[in-house]
Amino acid sequence: MSFTYRNGILHAENVPLPELAARHGTPTYVYSTAALRARLAAYVEAFRGIDPLICYALKANSNQAVIATFAREGAGADVVSMGELKRALAAGVPARKIVFAGVGKTAEEMRFALQHGILQFNVESEPELRLLSDVACGMGVTAPVALRVNPDVDAKTHAKITTGKAENKFGIDMDHAPGVAALAKSLPGIALEALALHIGSQLMDVAPFRTAFARLGALARQVNAAGGPALRRLDFGGGVGVGYAGEAPPDLRDYAEAVRSAIAGLGVGAILEPGRSLVAEAGVLLGRVIRVKEGVAKRFAIVDTAMNDLIRPTLYEAWMPILAVSEPRPGANRALMDVVGPICETGDYLALDRELPPLNAGDLFVVGGAGAYGAAMSSSYNTRPLAAELLVNGDQVAVIRPRQDIDALIAGEKLAPWLTS
Repeated sequence: MSFTYRNGILHAENVPLPELAARHGTPTYVYSTAALRARLAAYVEAFRGIDPLICYALKANSNQAVIATFAREGAGADVVSMGELKRALAAGVPARKIVFAGVGKTAEEMRFALQHGILQFNVESEPELRLLSDVACGMGVTAPVALRVNPDVDAKTHAKITTGKAENKFGIDMDHAPGVAALAKSLPGIALEALALHIGSQLMDVAPFRTAFARLGALARQVNAAGGPALRRLDFGGGVGVGYAGEAPPDLRDYAEAVRSAIAGLGVGAILEPGRSLVAEAGVLLGRVIRVKEGVAKRFAIVDTAMNDLIRPTLYEAWMPILAVSEPRPGANRALMDVVGPICETGDYLALDRELPPLNAGDLFVVGGAGAYGAAMSSSYNTRPLAAELLVNGDQVAVIRPRQDIDALIAGEKLAPWLTS
């Protein structure tokens, strides 16, 4: 395992975390190269025989070093903005392995992606399709398109991260999809090459995948039967969920079997767009206790790690594991406490009513599962500098994002001319 106790001290691969805290400070994100590679390898192994293109979803963690680690293992990229597209290209992802998703692509973004020759645009509405046609024709090129459909499948996950129900903003309604597919085949500058879906993040059951994938396969057969060039690919969206509280995630082999059933007899390739499941457990957020406050009704561990560093607990009510860096003694007393940050918000917490071993002022701790949607969603709220990010590879450590400098943060802002006299 990549994060383990050795002689009573939590390590990232071969590096003790107290050493990282002493050298780089806290809060700091720490990622494991071995864990990143192992999780991607698990997908490759489970899908052997299907051999899909695995396009890492950059939104989970868009650090250049993380993207490059996957790119060197043969992965592509799933992007949702021109910024993410530029990140993927800069990290060495070939354009022919990049999928551009998202409901709000602009003409500027479309032009940039067409200039670089990406694999496909996941188009989510008829107006987007018509705009892409206009942009492609204006450039004298053809845009490779996948229609993203909404299968109206409840992923049984948090309301803010489910994306495949009829009331969600994503995708084209299944009943309208054949008509939009016919339109795509008729529009100049458009090559309809694929169908796509994505029903949400953090799925812990394969059943919704099976239902959604079966509907996608049936639609693909209907689209092919209508005539014109046959579809070349089906894009099955994001991967399986993560067991933050120790629960078992879906078996990747069962997930692969759902894909295998959907594409049977179609003669198409497959694309997967996992994000969270590749990076979440490959990273921790390392922090330090500032002080312990004994309230009237609660005990608080006030820490230097706040909602600006990790917003998932307050935004999604997410439960994330918290571990002391010094391994608790067997049988150590545990007590209920809230782990809270220094930001001036009641919502600034990492855990509420959590039963934890003793945490005292100066103690180091980690938030586990923080490799996904941690640093990528962080901010400088309360003028708190963005945390450092480190990548560990065996006994090697690289700073892959330095801690933001407060003076530089302030210097990036300018006074209006009438305020300078």
